[in-house]
Order: sequence, then structure tokens, then C-alpha cells
Amino acid sequence: MRDIVQKELMVKLGHSFYERGYTVGGAGNLSVRLDNNRVLVTPTGASLGRLEIDSLSVLDMEGNLLEGEKPSKESVFHLAIYKQNPNCKAIVHLHCTYLTALSCLDNLNPENAISAFTPYYVMRVGQLQVIPYYRPGSPRIAEELSQRALTGKAFLLANHGVVVTGSDLLDAADNTEELEETAKLLFILQGQPIRYLSEEEIDDLKRRGK
Repeated sequence: MRDIVQKELMVKLGHSFYERGYTVGGAGNLSVRLDNNRVLVTPTGASLGRLEIDSLSVLDMEGNLLEGEKPSKESVFHLAIYKQNPNCKAIVHLHCTYLTALSCLDNLNPENAISAFTPYYVMRVGQLQVIPYYRPGSPRIAEELSQRALTGKAFLLANHGVVVTGSDLLDAADNTEELEETAKLLFILQGQPIRYLSEEEIDDLKRRGK
């Protein structure tokens, strides 16, 4: 896909996330591989609702700016994931309401913050690992995500937000939206007896894919 097409799609998705309340202010960032050596990422402090094509940042895999404005400080952990996982082509990081609320709960299972109770959660992301709390922009976040990059598609940053990967920008966006909806359902169902999927049902869904 040509660079300009990727840029247009990033702007469109950013606006869509903002307009639908998935992000506020200057929170959150998006990225996509342009090729094996370059990554397109949203600029530092930029509102996803006001992204402009000419301001988007193009980096090499070492984080050097090749084009556009200064990148998000969190581009470091985007690059860390790309370096470790060649199958990851795009990343969405948002502070969406229900997933961020979930990230603030104590005693989450670090291997999977949400036990599966819908097939779509299993087919889209499978599990949601929890990264311990570090201040936004801390290099420790990149270290943690680098170590886990091959072990999952989505990661919950404690007291912060979510990081979701995909085979392209649309896939990463769809994965994020399904995950946020799952977290919303989890809060709606609090206090109610939830029928969780069995291991056999989960395995069947994993074999079938999304």
C-alpha cells in the first residue's frame, strides 16, 4: 500500500476514534509499518481527532525522524514491538474508557485480564496480558512489550490504557473496538453470574480464527 494511502487511512481512523469517544484530547497514538525499514506514527501531543496528513511522522526502525513532525514519545514501544514481531503491521494505543477503567483494577490476572465469555474476544485477541504500571513514556514499557511481543495481540498497561496489534491498521482498529466492547460488557455484567466459555469452546474458536 502506498505511503499516501496509509496516511489517509491513519487520519480517517484517528478522526473516527475521536468522534466516537474512544479517545479524548491528545491521548493515544497509532502506527503502521510502511515497509521493513519505516514506520508511520502519529505526532507527539496530537489529538487523533485533528490529525493532518502532512504532520504525520515517518521513522526508521531506530527511531530517527525521516519525515513530518516530532513523533509521539510512545513511538519507542511501537518500534520495540515491530522489531520483535515481524507479523505485526500496525498498532493502536488508546485510553478508551472501559479498558482504561479495567487497567485501574487491582488483582487482575497478569496473563489474561479478561476471561473469555464471548467468541469474538477469543477470535480477535485471544487474551489480554497486563503490563505493570510505569509512567507514560517510560522505557520500561518498551522493554516489557518487547519481551511479550510474540506472545499476544493485545496488552493492558496498568493504570494507563491498551496496546493492540494487527495485520494492518484496519485490523488493529477492529481488534481494539472488539476489546473495548468486551471490557464494557464485563462492567455491565458485574454482580451477575457470567457463563464463561469452556477450554474446549475456546480451543475450537482459536482453530477457526476470526
